[in-house]
This record gives sequence, C-alpha cells and structure tokens, in this order.
Amino acid sequence: MTDVEARRDGLKPPAPVVRAFARLAHTPLDAGRIDEILDRVAAAALDVVTGADIVSVSLRRGDGVLDTLTTTDPIGVRLDELQNQFDEGPCLDADRVTDTRIAVSRDLAAGREFPKWGPAAAELGVGSALAIALSSPQSPPRIGSLTIYSRRPGGLDRVDRDTALILAAHASTAVAGTLAASRSELQVTRLKEALRSRDVIGQAKGILMERRGVDETEAFTILRAASQSLDINLGHVAETLASRRDEL
Repeated sequence: MTDVEARRDGLKPPAPVVRAFARLAHTPLDAGRIDEILDRVAAAALDVVTGADIVSVSLRRGDGVLDTLTTTDPIGVRLDELQNQFDEGPCLDADRVTDTRIAVSRDLAAGREFPKWGPAAAELGVGSALAIALSSPQSPPRIGSLTIYSRRPGGLDRVDRDTALILAAHASTAVAGTLAASRSELQVTRLKEALRSRDVIGQAKGILMERRGVDETEAFTILRAASQSLDINLGHVAETLASRRDEL
C-alpha cells in the first residue's frame, strides 16, 4: 500500500521497515535471481537498520573461507579478505562460534573481540560490526552471514536485532534454496563480478607495491584514498591503474 492509498483509506502509512519487507516479499526466491535477492536484502538492511553504513552477505565455502556474495561498498570485500587472512572476525564468529547466531563488536579499534581483525577494520574506517549467521535446513546448518558495519564505534548500539534477524532469515532462504539447486551455480551467478573486482584490486595493489615499495596494507590504503578523493568506485580506480600500468 502506498502512502497515498493509506491516507485515502484513513490508515497510517506503512513504516520504512514494513515497506522494505514488503518489497522483499515480492522478490521471487528462485536460483536465477539470487543476485537480485541478496542485493535487495543488503539494500533493505542499509535502509532500515539504525547506524548501518555498509552491509555484506558472505558465504562460507567448504574449506571455511568466506566469499563475499554482495556488498553495498567495495570495502566489504576487503573486510572479508582480512577475516580470511586473520581467521577471525564477526562473520566467522557468527557462523562457527556463537550459540546465539550473532557476533558483535561495538569498538573495533579496541580489538577486544577481534585482536587482529578489529584494528585492521578500524584502519579502513569501520568502527563497529554486527553479524548474523545464515542458516540452512541442509548440512552444514550455517552457511555464511549477513554483516552490518557502522563507521562509528557504538554506531550499532540501537540496532533492532529482530529486524536484523528477519533480514538474515530472508537471505538464508534465498541462499539455501539456491544451494539446494546447485552450489556451484550460485557461485557462477553472483561471484563472477565480485571475484573480478577482487582480482583487479589485487593487481592494482601489486603494481603499487612494486612501484612505490610499500606493503599490501599500504597499497590498499593508497587505492582507498584515491577512490575517496576522486569520488570514484574503488574497483574503477583499481581497473584504471591495472589497465594503464605501462603509462604510469
């Protein structure tokens, strides 16, 4: 129901969270549209979760490595890469450690919950994180996570966790249904673009490491600073650098 229809019928217009869930309910849960479903889940979380600045949905592979299926910001991919590198972080904790299915850190820079990953995430401009495990009726019971990041410490303190859990449940249904049809099909459908972006960012980091004599973290910081100062997507900055390396 639109706001106009609600007023015409003398009803209170639906709240933003209700609108978000209504839009999700009209998204077909079929394997061919898994990318659109997860994009909408992430966008809805960004819209209705108080304090959310970045939202990602990640899948845990059989070997335990996280793959980023969708993210509202390219930094989401890097945050998952760092979790794989340090073998710690909210996505991994929500997926394999906690009984509550939720992992939280209100001050990543302090490194209390995640001594290595937390400060590294804070260097990327992320202050707090909340991850909810995605569950499946198939084995294994947990298949990944919906992760919400705020750029401020304590930025997610007012999150309505019921709302976050409902969003995670919708993502779980979409992913689990696709996995039941074909796990490899899911990866082909959604990960091509993500992996290509990650590859080109890796190439750009390698070029900077070679040309500037810096380490991987410093190279990524340079790329991110260029992206922010030019107001251009991080992937586009990396692609330009990688494709024009001989001119630089």
